[in-house]
Amino acid sequence: MSASKILLGARIKELRKRVGLSQDQLAEKVGIDGKYLSRIEVGKRCPSIDTLERVADSLQVEIKELFDYSHHNVEATSPRGIENALAGASAEELRLFYKIIKAVRR
Repeated sequence: MSASKILLGARIKELRKRVGLSQDQLAEKVGIDGKYLSRIEVGKRCPSIDTLERVADSLQVEIKELFDYSHHNVEATSPRGIENALAGASAEELRLFYKIIKAVRR
């Protein structure tokens, strides 16, 4: 998995949660399988431009907002920033973070 795919997936998930959609709801709006969206969100798949356009439309954002990771980089350079990102995370989210960290560190 590349860092770009992981960041894109995390950004899509962040925006999806902001508008209050489940993975299945967004997948249905976009016209893709829920499992495929899940793989995009964890950085295992890279969607086509057409799919990205439909994701952006469904989330009511401009496509460029899917690639706005600037806020992810500020705290990411310090252990405290990582600790803050993990604070209050559910067990499922912690498992996802662990998988992402393992994939990046390979």
